[in-house]
Amino acid sequence: MAPPDPEGDRGAAGAMAPGKKITARIKRTLPVKGPQAPTLSELMRWYCLNTNTHGCRRIVVSRGRLRRFIWILLTLSAVGLILWQCAELLMNYYSASVSVTVQFQKLPFPAVTICNINPYKYSSMKDYLSELDKETKKALETFYGFSEGKSKVRRSVDEGNSTGSDFFKQIPLLKFEDFSKTATDLHSGQKRKIEGSVFHKDSSIVNSGDSNDIIGFQLCDANNSSECALYTFSSGVNAIQEWYKLHYMNIMAQIPLETKEKLSYSADDLLLTCFFDGLSCDKRHFTRFHHPLHGNCYTFNSGENGTILSTSTGGSEYGLQVVLYIDEADYNPFLVTSTGAKIIVHDQNEYPFIEDIGTEIETAAATSIGMHFTRSRKLSKPYSDCTETGADIPVENLYNKSYSLQICLHSCFQKAMVDSCGCAQYAQPLPAGAEYCNYKKNPNWMYCYYRLHEKFVKEQLGCQQICKDACSFKEWALTTSIAQWPSTVSEDWMLRVLSWDKGQKINKKLNKTDLANLMVFYKDLNERFISENPANTLVILLSNFGGQLGLWMSCSVVCVIEIVEVFFIDSLSIVMRRQWQKAKKWWNDRKRDRSGKPPQAGDLERHGHDNPVCIDEDLPTFNTALRLPLPQDNPLPRTPPPNYSTLRLETAFTEQLPDTLEVGQH
Repeated sequence: MAPPDPEGDRGAAGAMAPGKKITARIKRTLPVKGPQAPTLSELMRWYCLNTNTHGCRRIVVSRGRLRRFIWILLTLSAVGLILWQCAELLMNYYSASVSVTVQFQKLPFPAVTICNINPYKYSSMKDYLSELDKETKKALETFYGFSEGKSKVRRSVDEGNSTGSDFFKQIPLLKFEDFSKTATDLHSGQKRKIEGSVFHKDSSIVNSGDSNDIIGFQLCDANNSSECALYTFSSGVNAIQEWYKLHYMNIMAQIPLETKEKLSYSADDLLLTCFFDGLSCDKRHFTRFHHPLHGNCYTFNSGENGTILSTSTGGSEYGLQVVLYIDEADYNPFLVTSTGAKIIVHDQNEYPFIEDIGTEIETAAATSIGMHFTRSRKLSKPYSDCTETGADIPVENLYNKSYSLQICLHSCFQKAMVDSCGCAQYAQPLPAGAEYCNYKKNPNWMYCYYRLHEKFVKEQLGCQQICKDACSFKEWALTTSIAQWPSTVSEDWMLRVLSWDKGQKINKKLNKTDLANLMVFYKDLNERFISENPANTLVILLSNFGGQLGLWMSCSVVCVIEIVEVFFIDSLSIVMRRQWQKAKKWWNDRKRDRSGKPPQAGDLERHGHDNPVCIDEDLPTFNTALRLPLPQDNPLPRTPPPNYSTLRLETAFTEQLPDTLEVGQH
């Protein structure tokens, strides 16, 4: 490669425009500052001298350590206040305000689901429950010493040694003595040691009587007999009922759905009279659905046919009025201990959870339920952790109704029941491909169910963490009042007329304890709409940010961009450049050591304005160039500047013409 020609360089310099020559000379003599600074300290100094935030500049130009320390303290305090206020503004941006709107208009009437507290006619169920009822009566005779048609005499141990059925063999009722692990089998009368964890089902009730009255039952793992759990009750009534329900669900799980619908109450059995909005109605306005625990239930205004009734007038006369036939004489004495009906008011797209939020209706009484309608709407993320439709919840909806928190929790537990126990719990809908638990196919299901339910209550299954509230929902606030019905003076004729309507003989009139009068109505037609709205918009948030920056740091958006450029982009560029230079120097030194050659001039590390990476394309002003000192480092040899004396032009004239003289000479 040929060496550079000095004459050619001088010719190129001579051909360069005067303005460009001055710019090139200034750039060669200027020390490098700004974004191309070689070190972070030089970059920070340049930023403090050129930024629009006054505090940073005062830190550099202030004289004296005390004054500089004060400005550092004030600047850091201002930065801290900005961060605090901006965090408050950001949290306030994600908050919501609640607004309530009240409108007076014609309201759609809700769905009203009615169930008899007794799910199935006891007379129809006796064939299925005969053995269970017989064992329950034996338990009562053993524990309390009484039975039907006999005096209250406690049975001796020898009398109780008869052969027990499968019920007592699998889950025997036990009597615990002094809270110890010694228990007496109520059926056989034998004492035995009981192992397992004790769970008090009535933990809120303190047993003030004899400790011998504590009874319960033991559930063991069929695959591991050493894994057992004891469930004790402070009341014998609760213990026997819980024990009865376990076996009852096991029996009902094995009966086909069509058979259970026939064993329960029909619409003609349950409904005597019906009025809505002043007009007569009948069973055609009710839709039947089968509930596992409550048998046949009937929903008024279900919207199944696409029509939803509405009302334009408030008051008890313009709502739903029904007279229910309860038939107390056909109640199961061990399954239910109260008489009446259960109702729930809900939206047509919601599932009626009778067992959770149902309202009980008394017999021999007129129950009036006044309603207030409220629609609520919550903001979803990022304002709250609610869900719009439940599509983002990883739990299958087993109820085929619109999403709700209860549906999610019950579906989640049922899914965990199928996965852990291999079968489904009787009180919940069946998942696809599953079947209800029973002794024959799943001998371990009771122990598994109780263990799983314990984890569910303690929120160890994760269902409470997965399920979320619905963002929009409808609610009917209920006000209940009760009056005696029928009255003493009208009891005789009303019962005779209702007996005639029921199709019975006049001389066999109904008993008032078999009847319940129900009225459901709007107290007024005021619809309340509760909605959440963002407390701040994006424009307000940015305005507040700008106010805080201007108040504490006299800073604007341009200043923020400048901070991002200097403290993030330029600082990172300098650090990466220094690392690259070190790596390159290490590589050159390694190559030189291997080859044994002396270092070349081109291998020297370049600093400041000699580094081609640091060339500043911004044109400095002439005044700033005069104020900046020359670099102190020894510059590398350059091409010498041209001799300007050789560029003088000799005039061809010996005398200067008068008109070319300068104006100042005249």
